[in-house]
Amino acid sequence: MASLSSSSFILPSRRLSTISASSDSSAPNPSPQTLNTPKPRRASDHNIRDEARLHTPSHTHRFSAKYVPFNPDSSSDESYSLDEIVYRSRSGGLLDVQHDMDALKNYDGKYWRNLFDSRVGKTTWPYGSGVWSKKEWVLPEIDSDDIVSAFEGNSNLFWAERYGKQFLGMNDLWVKHCGISHTGSFKDLGMTVLVSQVNRLRKMNKPVVGVGCASTGDTSAALSAYCAAAGIPSIVFLPANRISIAQLVQPIANGAFVLSLDTDFDGCMQLIREVTAELPIYLANSLNSLRLEGQKTAAIEILQQFDWQVPDWVIVPGGNLGNIYAFYKGFRMCKELGLVDRIPRLVCAQAANANPLYLHFKSGWKDFKSVKANTTFASAIQIGDPVSIDRAVYALQSCDGIVEEATEEELMDATAQADSTGMFICPHTGVALTALIKLRKSGVIGPTDRTVVVSTAHGLKFTQSKIDYHSGDIPDMACRFANPPTQVKADFGSVMDVLKKYLLSKDPNH
Repeated sequence: MASLSSSSFILPSRRLSTISASSDSSAPNPSPQTLNTPKPRRASDHNIRDEARLHTPSHTHRFSAKYVPFNPDSSSDESYSLDEIVYRSRSGGLLDVQHDMDALKNYDGKYWRNLFDSRVGKTTWPYGSGVWSKKEWVLPEIDSDDIVSAFEGNSNLFWAERYGKQFLGMNDLWVKHCGISHTGSFKDLGMTVLVSQVNRLRKMNKPVVGVGCASTGDTSAALSAYCAAAGIPSIVFLPANRISIAQLVQPIANGAFVLSLDTDFDGCMQLIREVTAELPIYLANSLNSLRLEGQKTAAIEILQQFDWQVPDWVIVPGGNLGNIYAFYKGFRMCKELGLVDRIPRLVCAQAANANPLYLHFKSGWKDFKSVKANTTFASAIQIGDPVSIDRAVYALQSCDGIVEEATEEELMDATAQADSTGMFICPHTGVALTALIKLRKSGVIGPTDRTVVVSTAHGLKFTQSKIDYHSGDIPDMACRFANPPTQVKADFGSVMDVLKKYLLSKDPNH
C-alpha cells in the first residue's frame, strides 16, 4: 500500500512535527521530544497490539460520540449509544454520529494539526492507519485492541500536471487516489470503522453472528477482507452479472458467503435491509453511519497533505451518496475545531444513467424522485434510489455545492485521456473528471483554482471496460482516444516501417 512518504508522484510539502502521538486511546497527550530520539525496540515477545495495550490507560476516555437523528434543524433529544444495534431513528430517518465537540474544543486547532501530523507513517498501533490516526474524531471510545485495521488510508495525492495543463489549462489540479488502499477502493476507510465496532460488540456478547451488505462490488470487497481479518462471518448480496470479475473475486477469495441475485443494487439493498431486521446480521451498507466516520478522514487527509491549506474545489463521484456527506463532515469538523478557516466547495458527479441527485439539483432541490438506474461503466454508482440523499443535499447546500453528470461516452473518453497521462483510473473517476471538464468549460472552475478530484477505486478493477474501449468494441461509442495494439509481422523490415511511421507522427522534424 502506498504511503504519503513513498509516493512516486509529487506531493505538497509537509511540516515535520516535533510532537509525538500519545498511546492513550481515549485522549491525546503529546509531549515534546526531538525527532532523533531513538525509541526502545519492543520486546521480542510483544507485537504492536501488546505494545499499545501496555501504554494505554484503562477507562480514561475524555471524548465520546453517539448516534442522533440526521436532521440538522431538529432539537430532538433522541440519541443512542454506538454500542446499540440501530440504523434508523424512531421516525424512520437516517442517523448520524455526533461527537462531543465541546470536549474536542478543549484542544486548539494547532494541537490537532500537530497530533495528526505526528502519526503519519508510524507503525504505532493503531495510528499507522490514515483513519485511526484521527481516532479521537472517529470512534473515541473504542479500545485499540478491538480495532481491525490494514493501515488503510494515507493514500496518494498527486499533482495531475500533464492532464491539467494539456486538457484543462489548469496548473493546480490534484487527484486523491483513494483506490490505493488495501482492497483497492475508498470503502476500506469506512469498513475498518464498522468492522472494528462489530468486533467490539461481539466481545460485549451483543447478538451479532455476522455482517452483511448489498454491493455493486467495492463494499463487498472491503467488508469481506476486514471480516476475514477479524474472523467474523460476512454475507454479501450482489446483483448477478453486473459487477466486474475483479470485484466479484475479492469477497469469494476472502471467504464471504456470496449470494448472486437476479436484481440490481437497489433490489439487493431492499433485501439486505429486510434480512438484517430478522436475523442477527449487522448491516454494513452506508445506511449505517459508522462507515461515514471513516470516510470523512479522507477529507482531513487532503488538508494534511496540503499542509493544512484548503483547496478551492473537491469533486467526488456519487452513487449511494454517503461519501459526499462524509467529505463535507470531515472538512466541517476541521473548520469548527480551528484547524482551517474555511471549507472547499464540493461537486458531486453522477453517471447520466443513474442521476437522481443531478435531476434533483437541476430542479432547484424540489421534491426528490428516485430513478431506475440504467447500466453504466461506472457500476459502483449505478444506484437510482440512494440511501444518503438527505445527507448529500444537506452537504451540498451547506457549501454552495454543485452536481454534474457524465454520459457513458463522456466518462469513458475522460478515463482514456487521463490514462494517457499515466493515471490508469476507474470509470467513476472518469465521471468526476467529466464534471471538472464541464465546469472548466463553463468558467465555474478557474484555471488557477486548486482542485482535487477524488478517485474512488483502482483502475485494475475495471480492465474489461478499458479493453472494450481501446478495442473499439463498445456499441454506439466512437472511442475517440482508443489506442489498440498494432499488428505487425515478426521481421525487422516490417517492425522498422511501423516504428518510423509512428515516430514521424510524434515528431515530423526527425
